[in-house]
Amino acid sequence: MYGQGYGEQSASMGYLAALEGRLTADGCTTRWEDWAGTAVLVGRRSDFRMRWMATNLHLFTVAAAVPQITVQAIESFTGSVLKYARDTKGGLPVGLQTGVGAFPVLVSEFVEPAAVHWAEAQQRNRFACMARPVVVDSRQRYVGMYRGKPAIGRVYASHFVEKSTRYFYAV
Repeated sequence: MYGQGYGEQSASMGYLAALEGRLTADGCTTRWEDWAGTAVLVGRRSDFRMRWMATNLHLFTVAAAVPQITVQAIESFTGSVLKYARDTKGGLPVGLQTGVGAFPVLVSEFVEPAAVHWAEAQQRNRFACMARPVVVDSRQRYVGMYRGKPAIGRVYASHFVEKSTRYFYAV
């Protein structure tokens, strides 16, 4: 699914190391976790804005280097990241003046064009949880993700765009 193969590409791992630095510079707490044998970078921050109807948004960035990115891989990883974020955010339950935002990030030198299209097509929503999957082609130096303003979660759209520009586009 999204396991890391032996001898994963150095460009992908270099991207993750640089991403960790950008997350830390933006005030995120970062750590590395083992997800079923895959080294996964987890970055986390929490922001409160009155203009968000006085809600607190817990933003998770979860990234892994993989041998190949397919639609199935990014879709499955997105579901896993949303569950992880919802389960570990702490505090009030989601929907009670608190929400969860997530950037599920897969990085590889081998990316199927359909996976890029899937990531760029739309924001993925669950109740009070929003994800903007990110597909990084480290060989082509291309980042694919949704950058629009969806109907659900529209109030957070500019925050997602600002953070994604800061975190992902220095390929």
